[in-house]
Amino acid sequence: MTGTESEETGGGTGSSAEAQDWDEGMSEVLEMVGRHVRRWRERAGLTQAELGSRIGYTEHQVSAVERGRRIPKPAFLDKADEVVGAEGMLAEFKEDVEKLRYPKKVRDLARLEGDAAELGAYAALHIHGLLQTEEYTRALYRMRRPMLDEETIEQYVAARMARQQIFERRPIPVLSFVQEEVTLRRPLGGKMVMRLQLERLLEVGRSRRADLQVMPTDREDHAAMGGSFMLVDPHHGPKVGHIEAQRFSRVIPERNEVRRLEAQYGIIRAQALTPRESLAFIEKVLGET
Repeated sequence: MTGTESEETGGGTGSSAEAQDWDEGMSEVLEMVGRHVRRWRERAGLTQAELGSRIGYTEHQVSAVERGRRIPKPAFLDKADEVVGAEGMLAEFKEDVEKLRYPKKVRDLARLEGDAAELGAYAALHIHGLLQTEEYTRALYRMRRPMLDEETIEQYVAARMARQQIFERRPIPVLSFVQEEVTLRRPLGGKMVMRLQLERLLEVGRSRRADLQVMPTDREDHAAMGGSFMLVDPHHGPKVGHIEAQRFSRVIPERNEVRRLEAQYGIIRAQALTPRESLAFIEKVLGET
């Protein structure tokens, strides 16, 4: 991607493949916000260059926002609102626009998790997203091939961190995670990133906000050789499964398939170390890292 393309889209698509993650409806919202920015700017008697100089953006960036080609950051809307005297009318768009900075599948997943009364997940390749530190998440996205630009990476990181608000809900959902041993030992991002990640796991486990279990590599019988998955029992609606592989994300609503995943997850938890044993195991790995 060229610098011009990144600036035009605000880093929102990263690459043609990543563009599929953003739904078409975002263009309508961006065009509507852009029209309001332009109208308030013109009402204030400012050119695009003059508005840009007052809020710390280039004329080109202001133009891109007004044409619906760039996702404005909250700071852009706050500063523009103040300069043109919109009295909060532009700032009100921050929440709607911020949601557009996340790919559609992430927003859908966050909604699913946000309504969860109970959630259980098995992670085979890396630490589950709800348990990741910001540094670990950033390292994962920097490994993506084809490579992502830095602004797109930061948008994905922000989206994943936002999902972790599930731990702040009251009452907190019933949460459980089973991590493959290899996910604790694979030094993604480097030694320090991995140490911080292991400390995060211990923090979550010790705080009793979730049951963490480790599936040891030496198990001769393993019920989840098909890969990672998640089960969500929402407050509203039936229990569903969720599977993500490569860049494909799929919600599984079919009751028969969900029952199979439920049975599989129960067996996995029985085969794994207990939560107490798992915390001791993670402490051991941390000491070796």
